[in-house]
Amino acid sequence: MSGPSTYQPQSPFMKWLEQRLPIAGLVHSSFIAYPTPRNLNYWWTFGAILSMMLAVQIITGIVLAMHYTPHVDFAFDSVERIVRDVNYGWLLRNTHAAGASMFFIAVYIHMFRGLYYGSYKAPREVLWILGVIIYLLMMATGFMGYVLPWGQMSFWGATVITNLFSAVPFVGDSIVTLLWGGYSVGNPTLNRFFSLHYLLPFVIAGVVVLHVWALHVTGQNNPTGVEPKTEKDTVAFTPYATMKDVFGMSCFLLFFSWFIFYMPNYLGEADNYIPANPGVTPPHIVPEWYYLPFYAILRSIPNKLMGVVAMFGAIIVLLFLPWLDSAKVRSSRYRPLAKRFFWGFVVVCIMLGWLGSKPAEGIYTVLARVFTFAYFAYFLIVLPLLSRVEKTLPLPNSISEDVLSKGKTAGATAASLLALVMAGTLMFGGVQSAKAAEGGESPPSLEWSFAGPFGTYDRPQLQRGFKIYKEVCSACHSLKLLQYRNLAEPGGPGFTIEQAKAIAAEASIKDGPNDAGEMFERPGRLADTFHSPFPNEQAARSANGGAVPPDMSLLAKARSYPRGFPQFVFDFFTQFQEQGPNYIDALLQGYQDTPPEGFTLPDGAYYNKWYPGHSIKMPPPISDGQVSFDDGSPETVPQYAKDVTAFLMWAAEPHLEARKRLGLQVMIFLIILSGLLYFTKRKIWSNVH
Repeated sequence: MSGPSTYQPQSPFMKWLEQRLPIAGLVHSSFIAYPTPRNLNYWWTFGAILSMMLAVQIITGIVLAMHYTPHVDFAFDSVERIVRDVNYGWLLRNTHAAGASMFFIAVYIHMFRGLYYGSYKAPREVLWILGVIIYLLMMATGFMGYVLPWGQMSFWGATVITNLFSAVPFVGDSIVTLLWGGYSVGNPTLNRFFSLHYLLPFVIAGVVVLHVWALHVTGQNNPTGVEPKTEKDTVAFTPYATMKDVFGMSCFLLFFSWFIFYMPNYLGEADNYIPANPGVTPPHIVPEWYYLPFYAILRSIPNKLMGVVAMFGAIIVLLFLPWLDSAKVRSSRYRPLAKRFFWGFVVVCIMLGWLGSKPAEGIYTVLARVFTFAYFAYFLIVLPLLSRVEKTLPLPNSISEDVLSKGKTAGATAASLLALVMAGTLMFGGVQSAKAAEGGESPPSLEWSFAGPFGTYDRPQLQRGFKIYKEVCSACHSLKLLQYRNLAEPGGPGFTIEQAKAIAAEASIKDGPNDAGEMFERPGRLADTFHSPFPNEQAARSANGGAVPPDMSLLAKARSYPRGFPQFVFDFFTQFQEQGPNYIDALLQGYQDTPPEGFTLPDGAYYNKWYPGHSIKMPPPISDGQVSFDDGSPETVPQYAKDVTAFLMWAAEPHLEARKRLGLQVMIFLIILSGLLYFTKRKIWSNVH
């Protein structure tokens, strides 16, 4: 990619191969001898991090696809069975789901770095345009992947976003029908989204190759924006840039692992643990956090067509950036006005992200319009104007001169990183607040044995919780995602295999047909799931006033309540994810959801977003003295509520202890690796400086 290779093979085999397939020469010229500006800072490391994340997403995605079922009746359950029944399926799923957020964090930093240092200017226009195309493909891929688990937010997110195309004049409805494969979001939609979600990462990989090719033709930009003039301005890619990138990647993996092992659901949406229900609309339909700025732009404009045009225009305008900013100086480091406007633009993007998580009403709509104007004004007014009026600072004569001011640069880099982290907390805090915003009062926070990075389940508590489920809850609810054998697995309630077999044998399972073509009933086995007490869904509806009692294995994951800023920061460092268990415990003790403003509850009903009409008439299910314990625990409602909630939390994630245990080992390994890489990098770079 970098011109004629200087690679000289030594062994006879490599000489023979190089004459027929010069792949070793290509690798040598592109990734070993390739001259790299010696003043690159750590913002440039995110290019390597993005390559790593793309590989992680493709590999985990391929394995997940081997177990996923793209059918509306099975998709939700297949994802949950991957987490429960596939060896290390929980690790694959967490890595893929959290990896999407990490991918977008890295790409946004990569793009803002390009904006700040003018990496889109000549001769790197094609390099920049290819990057914008990759970003567009990422957005499409991420959206379709979000739909695949077929949860509530997946289904309604797909419905809302695909409906946007109906705003296209004349052919809009036809486009929507084509996307859906019918007249509503359904099985054909899920099938084609799965197909495209599997295909597009390989297209992204192809464009990334072109992106890297263009990079190696024009050479890398650098913080000064001055092109290398002599050999003193550059270093060989390997080992210098390689070691720096590897160290940056190991640090990023530390951050990534924190989410995989300790905060796997933190960036997700609790409603996606509720199976898709076309009859129940979520109170607030919000996309993933990385789409929020564009979602705010879409909703800020009252006209649907113009909103769609503005939303896509906000991305398309990036393609024309090399010509909108015609300033001769690339780096904002030497452009005082451009630097100020750049940071103002960063604030605008973060504010749009925060507004995208808020309801589209009142002051939020007014602010969204103001910041939407500011977003477009930056590209269409500010940058073209600055190109003509701004007085720039003197540029260094060479990159070598820039290296002498390394201390100042490092300070500015650290300050920039701190500003981004603080701004990010504001946006994430807003997103967290939006995730169950219908409740006005929060249930109390409780202490749980499984909370925190070292938390484990309390075995006696799980056994008591199972007893409550068996004697009370199982009269209406099933646990169809849980098998009897799970009771005897490590990390579970601690039953022996014989005890689990005995518990299973108490159940009567309908099976068949037999050789005579007849259905029959048999005792339960370890591989059976906890069956529903009703023969079918219609019988369940008939016995419960029209609403099907939900499967209980995900209740603790499907509920949340507001934990906005600054609790967001506290939650991040303490792995506080016990909103769901707290919520279930509170409900069992009489806590009632506060319905949204203007919502009218039927007489005798409670607000509950799970059911059609968002109301339920379920009476209090437990009372004092209802279940007896052999270990002397109090037979009271608070004790029952906490025990059964802990059991439900385990049912939702049987491998929680394994996750935290492996996470600790991985974190220790990465900390040691990062330390070794840091000192190795310093040793290597000491020769340069």
